[in-house]
Amino acid sequence: MSTETTSGATGVRATPAEPTGVVHLRRGGTSVVLRLDADVLPCVLHWGPDLGEASADDLDALAAAVLLPARDSVMYRQESVSLLPQHSSGWLGRPGLLGSREGAAWSVAFDAVSHRVDEAGTDDWSDGPDDGVRLVSTGTDGASALEVTTELRLLASGLVALRATVTNLGTDRYEVLHLEPALPVPEVAQELLDTTGRHARERVPQRLPFAAGQWVREAWGGRPGHDFPTVLCAGEPGFGFRRGTVWGVHLAWSGNQVVSAERHTSGWRLLRGGERLLPAEGLLEPGAAYASPWLLGSWGEGLDALSGRFHETLRARPQHPRSPRPVVLNTWEAVYFDHDLPTLLALAETAAQIGIERFVLDDGWFHARRDDRAGLGDWHVDAEVWPEGLTPLVERVRELGMEFGLWVEPEMVNLDSDLARAHPDWVLQTAHGPGLPSRHQHVLDLGHPEAYAYVVERISALVGQHGIASLKWDHNRPLVDAGHGPVRHPGVHAQTEAAYRMMAELKARHPGLEIESCCGGGGRLDLGIMEHADRAWVSDCIDAHERHRIVRWTGLTLPLELMGTHVGASRDHTTGRRLSLDFRGGTALFGHFGVEWDLTAATHDDVEQLRGWIDRYKRERSLLHTGTVVHADLDGTGLDLTGVVARDRSEALYRLSALEQTLVTPPGRVPLPGLDPGRVYLVTATPTPTVPIQGVAAATASDLPWARDGLRMTGRLLEHVGVQAPGLPVDELVLIRATAV
Repeated sequence: MSTETTSGATGVRATPAEPTGVVHLRRGGTSVVLRLDADVLPCVLHWGPDLGEASADDLDALAAAVLLPARDSVMYRQESVSLLPQHSSGWLGRPGLLGSREGAAWSVAFDAVSHRVDEAGTDDWSDGPDDGVRLVSTGTDGASALEVTTELRLLASGLVALRATVTNLGTDRYEVLHLEPALPVPEVAQELLDTTGRHARERVPQRLPFAAGQWVREAWGGRPGHDFPTVLCAGEPGFGFRRGTVWGVHLAWSGNQVVSAERHTSGWRLLRGGERLLPAEGLLEPGAAYASPWLLGSWGEGLDALSGRFHETLRARPQHPRSPRPVVLNTWEAVYFDHDLPTLLALAETAAQIGIERFVLDDGWFHARRDDRAGLGDWHVDAEVWPEGLTPLVERVRELGMEFGLWVEPEMVNLDSDLARAHPDWVLQTAHGPGLPSRHQHVLDLGHPEAYAYVVERISALVGQHGIASLKWDHNRPLVDAGHGPVRHPGVHAQTEAAYRMMAELKARHPGLEIESCCGGGGRLDLGIMEHADRAWVSDCIDAHERHRIVRWTGLTLPLELMGTHVGASRDHTTGRRLSLDFRGGTALFGHFGVEWDLTAATHDDVEQLRGWIDRYKRERSLLHTGTVVHADLDGTGLDLTGVVARDRSEALYRLSALEQTLVTPPGRVPLPGLDPGRVYLVTATPTPTVPIQGVAAATASDLPWARDGLRMTGRLLEHVGVQAPGLPVDELVLIRATAV
């Protein structure tokens, strides 16, 4: 017996599932077909392209079509691998749930499993009561005294959200060791892709065959880390941004975690993820429950389609930033720790004159903070540097028409601080002490109620006193030796939840407050923290050459309006590379535009040229922050093409950059993807803000007839034939506009 759930123009039509059968969920161009059994959690039979209005007979036929040939043992005929694979069902791979009661009740098998299909509701990762659909399945294991629930949501965007919950029904404690839901992918997924990196060189893509065994990516530092895999993808060999079917998963969690790809000899290929629990973090008292973080799954014909589902989901959230993203000036690479009121006032004056809208005072404003060795935790203004407090700077910033933002690091503490000297027990530590310092700092135990209350009150008082519009929230030390409380039990899980709670509390106390997630740059950009943050600082490296890669691959999950992209000085702070202002400005344009540069030391011409880029950003941000992000697959050419196409496909803005020497000269054609195939577009190379056009890149582009005079072509021709690329020198770019006529 089959049950189908579909969506139409009039909304949701859902029928509760039978105890056994097949259920078909459809949203956003995605179909998920699941087999439901009376004693096993759901098994995915299909996840990917929309199957259309499949009838009950069609679904029964689908279920029959994927049955395996008879074998002498169910362990070699894994016909059904559930959303939470279990050894008791014959699965010989990694179990989805592992735990015990001091060694007993460690194998889970269900007496009965019930299934329910309904609207997704308004909980996490839903688009609202009328948009998503969910399947909730609950299994009861009487012998183990456990209840296990899986919840699979298919959102309006076509994104899948999956989590599992274990409830202890017994009279003694049960410890969850790991809880890792899984989504299967088909046999065509033969290649894996994720990202790695380090501080100031994040989001480096890496590929490998989807071979037998497991590819495991773990984070043990209490945060996803600078080597964060972003999305663990599996797809057709050679898949790119515009080619090949690809599936991927992302764990929306900001603490210890794992994502993995598992290929079993039974034929199953699974993408899975969960929290990495430390000893006793999953210990459940009678009646208590533990829920895994959300595992988010997307698919697409190419990575652009996969990432588009993440972008659409984030943009549908009620808390997603809706107002134009203000131009930011951050003071870090302008003054570092050298805080001086006259200098900062002069910087603010220049910033306001060229159109900057938010002035963010970075590290160095609080007690004893003359370098990074002292002061963290003492969240009051340094009276020696600021004898009148921050008020003179804040008031002048506001008089100049800008918002005021402030850097904080609420989860951290220097041992050389009044706070640590007064409350050494508030520092996360083991019986061996607080462990190794990192950047001269340790971690404040936010799981300690008094420590939490102290920090939230201090930060709240600053926000209230100065009317602070945004907090740049940093996190510069991994959580190692993170023991909590008198017994020093592991405290990473509690710390992660406390950070979420603190952000939410501060935003509730101060409506309109925005938070930027900065973790030494790009170390904590998962979609768990982004439920509370309004901006992500994607890397401490603002070298425009490096930023092309960093923003491209961070964009697998985050749309441009959530990614901070700054223009720095001509010589980059982290790499020493010297780049033209047009290249720096054109790079920062594709994101949430900002400046991190001592403008008081810049030349008049540079300041005026920067003003042009700021004006350009203000004209383009409504398109850049609402449109669909697209990329061309220009592998091996040394060129990079990124674009944003309006939702109605009436216009698009592309950025073509030369990041390496091209093998041939002149370079070949480049496609302009994402346009309406049947519409005609006027295509032009747009001038840089400098008037008249300056720079080798612009001059070279103007030599091309299509760039100089404009060209009319259909969207189909522009994607499949393209236009001749100009001969750009390395680290130069040109902007290309396509407008429907």
